[in-house]
Amino acid sequence: MKTMSLKIYTAHIKILYLLIGGLILSGCNGEIDVRSDAFVSARENAELAHESLVRSHDFTSAWLKYRDPVSGLIPSNLDGKIDLWEPHNAAADNYAFMVLTAYLLDKELYEGPLTDMLNSERKLTSRVGYLPDTWSFSRQNFNTETIDTFQLIFGTSEYIKDGLLPLSEYIGDSPWQDRLIEMLDDLSGQFAVLRDPEESGSYRSAMDEVNGEMLQTLSRIFWMTGDKKYLEWAVQIGDYYLLGDRDLSSIEYLRLRDHGCEVIGGLSELYLALHYSDPGKKEEYREGIYRLLDRILEVGRNEDGLFYNVVNTKTGEIVNSGIADTWGYTYNAYYTVYLVDEKEEYRQAFLDCIGNLNKKYRNYDWEHGSHDGYADAIESGINLYNREPETELKEWIDSEIHVMWDMQQENGIIEGWHGDGNFARTAIMHALWKTQGVHSRPWNRYIRIGSEMDDNKLCIIVSSENDYSGKIQFDYPRHRQHMQLPVDYPRINQFPEWFTVEKDAKYKMFSTVPELNGSFTGKQLVDGLQLEMNAADTCYLTLKPVD
Repeated sequence: MKTMSLKIYTAHIKILYLLIGGLILSGCNGEIDVRSDAFVSARENAELAHESLVRSHDFTSAWLKYRDPVSGLIPSNLDGKIDLWEPHNAAADNYAFMVLTAYLLDKELYEGPLTDMLNSERKLTSRVGYLPDTWSFSRQNFNTETIDTFQLIFGTSEYIKDGLLPLSEYIGDSPWQDRLIEMLDDLSGQFAVLRDPEESGSYRSAMDEVNGEMLQTLSRIFWMTGDKKYLEWAVQIGDYYLLGDRDLSSIEYLRLRDHGCEVIGGLSELYLALHYSDPGKKEEYREGIYRLLDRILEVGRNEDGLFYNVVNTKTGEIVNSGIADTWGYTYNAYYTVYLVDEKEEYRQAFLDCIGNLNKKYRNYDWEHGSHDGYADAIESGINLYNREPETELKEWIDSEIHVMWDMQQENGIIEGWHGDGNFARTAIMHALWKTQGVHSRPWNRYIRIGSEMDDNKLCIIVSSENDYSGKIQFDYPRHRQHMQLPVDYPRINQFPEWFTVEKDAKYKMFSTVPELNGSFTGKQLVDGLQLEMNAADTCYLTLKPVD
C-alpha cells in the first residue's frame, strides 16, 4: 500500500485553501473558520488516522486467513511455528490487537470470529486450571506431553499483561476481561515471586520480565477490582526488589529494553499505587526506587539520553550497547515517580532527550530492519507526548509512522510473525491521537475523521467518499471509568486519552450540519451523535465545554 508523504499532502492542503479563498462556514449561532491552523491540522490528521486504521483492518483480515480450520486459532508465525498457537506469542501480541481493531472497526469480526477464538482457546488450551499452554494444530492437543511450569507462568503472564490488560483498559467489561481475571487468580496458585534467574526460562531477564509484568498487572487490577489481595501480591514482589535480595541498582545484568525493562515500570506502578493506598509502605520503598532510577540515569544512557539494551549496574559496564526501542517504557517509570513525588529531575531527563531523538533518530534501525522496533519506539513517543506535547517529539512521531507503515505488505501481513500485532497496536494508538479519540460507528474505509485542539475547543473534520449513516462518538476518562485509577499515569501499552468528555458535563457544538448544532451532555457524546452524509461531503464541527 503506497502512502502520500505528509509534506506533499500538506502542500495539497495549502493549495486547497488558496482556492477556497478564506472560506468561513456558518454554523447555528456561530462561525467555523476553516482557514484556522486547527482545521488545517485536523484535515491532515484525518488522512493520517485513516491510513493507520485501514492498515490495522487489513492486518486483521490477513491474519484471519491463517486460522486453523479445526481449533479456529491463529498460528504464532507463518514460518517455523505455523503449527503452533502460543499464549505468549499468538495470543498476547497478535490476537489481542486483532480484537481491538475489530472492536473499533468491524463489529461483525468482533462478535464473530474473534469471540469464537477466545472461546476456543479458553476451552482447548487451559491446561492447569485456566492457565493456557502451547497448542499444536497437527496434534490437536498440547504441544508437549509434560508441563513446563515456568513456561506456563511465562505464557500466562505475557497473555495477561501484553494482551488482555490493554483490552480491559480500552474496552472495559468484556469476556476478555473475564479471561484475564480467571487466569490471574489461577496464576496466584503457581507462584508469588520468581526468585531464581537460573531456572527462569531461556534468557537471563525472564524472571524480571515476569515479575515486572505481574507488578504492572496487579497494581492496575487492584484499582479495577478494589480487591487488596492483588496489591498484597504486588507488595511481595516489590519487597523482593526494593527491600530484599535483588537490588537492581547493583546487579551484573539489567536489561533496559523489552523482556526485562518491565520490572522498572512495574516498580513505579506499585510505588504510585502505594502513594494513594498505603503511604507508609511507599515511604519504605522511596530510597530503593530512587537508588535504582538514579543508577540507570548514571550508567544506562548514551550521550543522547536514550537507554542501552543491557548494563551492569554494579560496575557501570555497558553489556549491550544497542539502543532500546522501548526507551519510553523506561521513561514511563521516571515520569510516574515525578507525578507522585514532584521529582523534577526525572521529568527533565525525558525532556532532555527529545531534541536528540528528532535530530539523530529518524529512520533509525531499532531492531535490525523489523517493524517491531518502530512500533515500540513510536508508542514510547505517543504515550509521553500525551503528557508533554513537545513540538520536536510530534515531528519525530509523524516522521517515523510512515517508516512503519511502509513495512506492511500488499496482502496486509507485515512480517508474518506474532509481532505483527504490535504494528496494529501502535497504528491504532496513533489514529486515536490524530482523531483525539473521536471515532465513527460503524466504521468503513471511506470515512475520515481528524481532530485538533484549539485552546479548549476541539476542531473536527469528518468526510466520506461514499454516503454515510452512523454515529460519531467521543472518548471519556477510561482510566477512571474502566480501571478506577486515581490518576492517569503513563504505563506500557495503554491507549492514551486525548479529548475526553465527562458524562454529566455539558458541551456546546457548532457544526455545518444543522442537526449537530446545540448543547449536548457528555453521555450523549459518548453514546454518539447521528450523522448523515452524502458522498464527497465534508462536515466541520467545533466542541467545547460549557463554562
